[in-house]
Amino acid sequence: MNNGKTKHIELPITGMTCAACANRIERNLNKLPGVEAAVNFASEKAHIGYDTSLVDMPKLIHAIEKSGFQVVPQWVQLQLHSITCAACAGDIEKALTKLPGVTAQVNIATETAQVSFVPGLVNLTDLIDAVEKAGYGANEMTEFTHSAEKARRSVAYRAELWLFWISAVLTLPLVLQMGAMFVGHHDMDVLPRWLQWLLATPVQFWIGKRFYRGAWHALRSGGANMDVLVALGTSMAYFFSAIVTAFSLDQHVYFEASAAIITLVLLGKLMEARAKNRTSEVIEALIRLQPKTARVECNGEIVEVLANTLQINDVFIVRSGESIPVDGVVIEGASSVNESMLTGESLPVSKQTNDQVFAATLNQQGLLKCRATSVGADTQLAAIIRLVKEAQGSKAPIQRMADAVSGYFVPAVVGISVLTLMITWLLAGDFVLALVNSIAVLVIACPCALGLATPTAIMVGTGRGVQAGILVKNAAALERAEKIQIIAVDKTGTLTEGQPVVTDVLPIGVISADDLLQIVASLEQGSEHPLAQAILNSAHLAQLSLLSIQDFSTVVGSGVKARIHDLSYILGSPKFLLQQGADIDEGKIVTLQAEGKTVIGVASTAEHDVRVLGYVAIADRLRDTSIEAIKKLRSMNIDVVMLTGDNALTANAIAKRIGISDFRAEVQPQDKAQEIKKLKSSGKIVGMVGDGINDAPALAAADVGFAIGAGSDIAIEAADVTLIRNDLISVVDAIVLSRATLGKIRQNLFFAFFYNVLGIPLAAMGMLNPVIAGAAMAMSSVSVVTNSLLLKYKKIN
Repeated sequence: MNNGKTKHIELPITGMTCAACANRIERNLNKLPGVEAAVNFASEKAHIGYDTSLVDMPKLIHAIEKSGFQVVPQWVQLQLHSITCAACAGDIEKALTKLPGVTAQVNIATETAQVSFVPGLVNLTDLIDAVEKAGYGANEMTEFTHSAEKARRSVAYRAELWLFWISAVLTLPLVLQMGAMFVGHHDMDVLPRWLQWLLATPVQFWIGKRFYRGAWHALRSGGANMDVLVALGTSMAYFFSAIVTAFSLDQHVYFEASAAIITLVLLGKLMEARAKNRTSEVIEALIRLQPKTARVECNGEIVEVLANTLQINDVFIVRSGESIPVDGVVIEGASSVNESMLTGESLPVSKQTNDQVFAATLNQQGLLKCRATSVGADTQLAAIIRLVKEAQGSKAPIQRMADAVSGYFVPAVVGISVLTLMITWLLAGDFVLALVNSIAVLVIACPCALGLATPTAIMVGTGRGVQAGILVKNAAALERAEKIQIIAVDKTGTLTEGQPVVTDVLPIGVISADDLLQIVASLEQGSEHPLAQAILNSAHLAQLSLLSIQDFSTVVGSGVKARIHDLSYILGSPKFLLQQGADIDEGKIVTLQAEGKTVIGVASTAEHDVRVLGYVAIADRLRDTSIEAIKKLRSMNIDVVMLTGDNALTANAIAKRIGISDFRAEVQPQDKAQEIKKLKSSGKIVGMVGDGINDAPALAAADVGFAIGAGSDIAIEAADVTLIRNDLISVVDAIVLSRATLGKIRQNLFFAFFYNVLGIPLAAMGMLNPVIAGAAMAMSSVSVVTNSLLLKYKKIN
């Protein structure tokens, strides 16, 4: 994939019934040159990366269709502009339907177009371009895409439910026959055999045609899936019974078995679909949060407009009780805002001028006037939805085992069924008994449970994380987080609030405290460092003006040099001043550092005379929950290491206060990643928590990087897990969530393997009736999904 451009797409696929289906599609796609594909059975989507110089979209779609499946057409609603009559509607429909794989219906009354297209063959830009080339305008109505897919699934579900009830009505009389058999009347037909045949036939070939169709597509493409097992098992029972009935042979018939198996499997699929839909409830809830309208000020009047028409820098009004339409900054007013839908934090957050507000959060009291800073797909809510979808579509490494097994599962079961038929017939001398046992083997085997074990737990787990303000980038990160043995924590902004304040101004000699603070603030006026900001804030509060500086230079990680009114100054750590030849007051410095304060010194330099003018002490308040978080991490057998640029004395004081026994002092920003590598060299799994731009390399170097949500965009991009709340407890919650999710995955995999390992031998030994076996198979998938859904109720904070 080096010669052309690599493109990544996501295709929704319909027709998959088990993990074997997903594996077959994945295998056929990966056979194509320059293609890397991963198919998620739970979300029914294929994530494909391909080299555009080696393969194109039609080839990818053909490979999926050759496997026996279809790419689900996507629906989009376009808002049309400049249409005036029915002829306009006809022109637009013609323009759209000329595109490959596109169908369109234009509603002139609402001035909208509902367009169906195959992803990859055509994209949204192509649709809008086609409308514009026809002489009209169009833009996407984004909320419709999701609702259309939801509606499609709802229609499909209702159709399947209707078929199930028909199947149940036809099967119920046949079950009476099975009941008679259970009470010992093996030779008594409750219903005439011709009537049993009549009832079973529509169930087998009308209701059950989905299994034949699925089996045909699977076999044609060189694979096998659950449909093969159901079609083969029920066909054996049905055709044996049909032959016995047609030729009036003296044998028992098993029409009730074939019909009941199809009915029960269909019931299982309906229950599975219902349960699977619940795994994505969090995304549904997030999408519903998006406000539809916004209030803007226009010519002195408040006008209501569609929220999706807002642009950056637009000014909007939010009244008490209304949701904020887009991300923005408060320019007028004060209020409290409920941000629990984004952060999981129930307490409202006070907002005033210059504070940030986010789309979908609720203004509880007061009127806010805000300026839009992010709109549409760039809002934090949209980013969360996008991140959750990506995470839910990814594969965890633990799933590889299930994928490997499911690839050989169906052929192995068919082989066991054939052996059961031959060996039982040979040993018992009873062909009917051998046939019944072999059918039971076919219908009890369930590759679906294996395929659903991991992705359903990942979907529910990541969704539960969103509710707690934890955004996981992918399933692999969620799995690694469970194994963390060491957490490295950046001090500033993570353990502390990241808002240091000046606590002491200590002049030496004749200089006053205000003059000392003025010089220090003037030297720091060009810096964005939190300590510099603390000094500047202190000078501002003291109403001190900043002096003009010349010849400014920075000594990275140590201090600065500059001239003020023809006098040269140096400013930095006591160690830096000492290196520059200054005579420092170690006693005073040690006292301040022992209190956990950071000390900055300033000195004047004239020729070879370096004279210290004084010291400024700065402290950063610990977060209220930091001590509790450290205790919880240690109780989880996770070692905590603090990384800080402070000297050893200050670092030790802070570490003792917070309950950390291991720390790395005087770590320069550029050296944090190296410290992470040193920790990893012990062979342990290392996590890193940080918030700043200079934390990004360390976050990327760690096995799992956690970015505090209030941190920089670069840090969040480099991290595996984003914590929306500015709270170290969220790291604990993320690890608890990871352990709970992986626990569910292991439970699911154990159940899926145990069920098959136990059920298949019992069926082969004749200890399970085929109908009971079919019921067990139908319920096995439902039980796995239901077990995953229990994660929704996991208490993690």
